[in-house]
Amino acid sequence: MKGPQRIVCLSTETCEVLYRLGEQDRIAGISGFTVHPPQARREKPKVSAFTSAKTERIIELKPDLVLGYCDLQAGIAADLAREGLEVHLFNQRDIAGILRMIETLGALVGAGERAAELVQGLQERLDQVRQQSSSLPCRPRVYFEEWNDPLISGIRWVSELIDIAGGEDCFADLSHHPRARDRYITEPMEVVRRAPDLIIGSWCGKRFRPEQLAERDGWRSIPAIRSGDVHEIKSPDILQPGISALTLGLDELQRLIRNCAERMR
Repeated sequence: MKGPQRIVCLSTETCEVLYRLGEQDRIAGISGFTVHPPQARREKPKVSAFTSAKTERIIELKPDLVLGYCDLQAGIAADLAREGLEVHLFNQRDIAGILRMIETLGALVGAGERAAELVQGLQERLDQVRQQSSSLPCRPRVYFEEWNDPLISGIRWVSELIDIAGGEDCFADLSHHPRARDRYITEPMEVVRRAPDLIIGSWCGKRFRPEQLAERDGWRSIPAIRSGDVHEIKSPDILQPGISALTLGLDELQRLIRNCAERMR
């Protein structure tokens, strides 16, 4: 068996990839926020949240590789590196980055061919959905809300998936910013002005409350709220930059956008 034998996954998407590659036996610890695949929660010890980790517990597991994600885990990564552990920090923010992460992780564990096959299958599914969406009667305008206080619009991979599924992201101009603070919608009436036909909420880590949107000043005039096209996609299915976003999240986006487009016909 090539590559690292005891891997700690500080975020859920690398855990999901290792399971899909059939390399789950290498996983020594996972994030407590891991949802996909569900068996990981039963089989693996939980050693971290997202912005915090049980450093001593991780050291006890004697990992030969720790996998993290983005600047929010940079502090954890630095602490573990100072303890002499090998750390790889991924930072994918778009679909291309997600696919590249899968390829890189496959290479790290000696499963490059399987990773390439997985990426090819995901790319084919993306192409298939894009082709299907080309036949929609219209392209609904979509407002994706990642957080409610302050309002945060969708990150780049979400915006790209909306486009692939046949929608038009109302705040595509903000999606290019990797940091959430650069995607703040400081003036809520700007959502009203952009008049989304469909609103999708995915409040990371908590339940979306669609009834609260109609209570915001001026928002009752938004087409999506007038028609009742306000829906939730669970954050583990769309806001984790991995396989689930490109499968479960995309499937749900496709369904919601198709239904909205048919209603608008």
